[in-house]
Amino acid sequence: MDNNMINVGDWTRRWAKIQPEKTAIISEDVPYSYRDLNRRVNKLSHFLLNIGLKKGDRVAVLLHNCKQYIEIFFALSKIGGVLVPLNWRLTAPELEFIIKDSGSNVVIFENEFMDNADLLRKKMPIDINISCVIGEGVKNPNNPSWTMDYETSIMPYPLDEPETPWSSGDGDPHILMYTSGTTGLPKGAVLSYLKTFFNVLNADIYFDLTKKDIAIIGRPLFHSGGLIVEMAPVLYKGATVIVKKRFRPHEILETIQKHRVTILELPATVYNFILKECEIDRYDLTSLKCCFTGGERVPISLLKALAEKGLIVSQIYGLTEASTLFWLPTEKAQEKVGSVGQPVFYSEVKVVDEHGKSVKIGEIGEIIVKGPIVMSGYWNSQDLTEEVIKDGWLYTGDLAKVDKEGFVYIVDRKKDMFISGGENVYPAEIEKVLFDHPKILDAAVVGVEDKRWGEVGKAYIVVKEGQSIKTEEIYEFLKDKLAKYKIPKYIEFTEKLPKTASGKIKKRLLK
Repeated sequence: MDNNMINVGDWTRRWAKIQPEKTAIISEDVPYSYRDLNRRVNKLSHFLLNIGLKKGDRVAVLLHNCKQYIEIFFALSKIGGVLVPLNWRLTAPELEFIIKDSGSNVVIFENEFMDNADLLRKKMPIDINISCVIGEGVKNPNNPSWTMDYETSIMPYPLDEPETPWSSGDGDPHILMYTSGTTGLPKGAVLSYLKTFFNVLNADIYFDLTKKDIAIIGRPLFHSGGLIVEMAPVLYKGATVIVKKRFRPHEILETIQKHRVTILELPATVYNFILKECEIDRYDLTSLKCCFTGGERVPISLLKALAEKGLIVSQIYGLTEASTLFWLPTEKAQEKVGSVGQPVFYSEVKVVDEHGKSVKIGEIGEIIVKGPIVMSGYWNSQDLTEEVIKDGWLYTGDLAKVDKEGFVYIVDRKKDMFISGGENVYPAEIEKVLFDHPKILDAAVVGVEDKRWGEVGKAYIVVKEGQSIKTEEIYEFLKDKLAKYKIPKYIEFTEKLPKTASGKIKKRLLK
C-alpha cells in the first residue's frame, strides 16, 4: 500500500476540491465549509512546521469540543505530528504525568485551563504553549507572554497545502490516547494511521454513511468515541458534524430538530438525562436514521424506556486500544436488546476460554481481537504491551457470551469478577438489576473476603435525591431477580462513587 494512500490529512484537501461549499462543521451554530476547514488546517500546518514541529513529535491538546480541535487533528495528520488528547477533567498532576510520559513538547489549550497550564509550564520544559481562545473575535488582553494566541498565530500563514520532507506511513503513530488507568497509572495506546483508517471504514458501514449525513459529536473529542467513532468517519465521508463546548439535554433535541440530524451517538448517562429532563414528544426527531450508545453499563430498562418514546437506541462496544469491536444494527435493536451486536467488518473477534478456545453458545469467555483496528502497543511499555497482545491477539479483559445467532452480550470486566462458593459472580449483572430500582441513582458491586464463601458481594448504592430506601427493600427487590449467591451480602449507602475522569468507577478504591 502506498505510503500516502490513507493519509488522514488528505481528506480535507480532497473534499475541499470536490465540494468546497459543503458544510463540514457547525461549531457553536456557525457553519464552516470544507474549503474553510481545509484552509484553516493548512494555515495551522504551516505554523506548526514553522515553529519546528517534526514528524513524530507529540502535541498535547487540552480543549473542549470545538472546531479548532478538528483543525488540529487534520493539521497533525497532514504533517506527521502525533495528537495527544488530554482529558480536561484531569488535575494538574494527572496532566503532568501524561505530558511527561508522552514527551509532548507542544501544548495547545484554551484560556479556561490557563492556571493548570501555568502550573505545568513551571514544572516541565514545554517548548511551545499556544493559548487557544474559543469563539470568533474573542481577544484576551490577559494572555501571559509565554503563550501564543491560536488565531493570531495562524493568521499570517498561507492557504496552500504544506510540503514536508517526509511522508506518513500506514504504521506511523497518529494518535497517542491515554486510558483512564483504573488499575494504576494511565497507559498511552499508540494508534496508527492504519488503525484510524480501518476504524473509519467500519463506522462507514455501521452508520451507513453518505455525504448527506449530519451527526452530533456527543462525546468529548479527547475520547476515542468522540474522535474516531463520531467525528473522523463523518468527515471522511464528506458529511457534516456539529460540535459545541457542551450540549445540555434539551439542546441535543433542539439541534436534531433544527439541523435534521441523522446520526446520534451518546453515552447512556446523557440518554438518561434526556429521558428524565425533556419532553421527547415535543421535538421532531424523524430525521434520525440511527441512534447508538456504548460503554460499560447500559441498563436494559433505559433502552426500553427510550424505545417507548420512539428513540430506538442500539449498542456498540469498543475500547481505546481497538475502538469499536461490535455493533448492533438499528433493525435488531429491540429484538436483541442488551446485546452489543456482532463483530465489525474489518476485524477478527473471538470470545474464548482460558485456553484460547472459542466458547460454546451461552458460555462466558474473554473478548479477544486481531487485525488492523488494534493499537500498535502501549507507549514506551513493551512489558505492558506483551501482557495484553499475544500472538497478534489483543486480550481485552472484558467477558461476554454469544447467542446462537452470533450476537454478543457483555457480562463484566475480567478483573471485577469474583468467586463466591465456587460460583463466578459478575458485578455488572447485579448492577444492571440495581439500576432498575426507581430510587437508585448509581451502584457498584465488588467482591470482599468472606470466611465461609471465600468472597461475597458488597454493593455501594447512591440513592436519588429526595428519596430514601432501606436495606430490606433492596434485598426484597433483588430476591426474585438474581440467584441467591449473586445477591450482595453487604449494602452500604454512599453520597457518590469514586470515579476516574472518564466516568469509570474506581473499584480498586471501593475494595
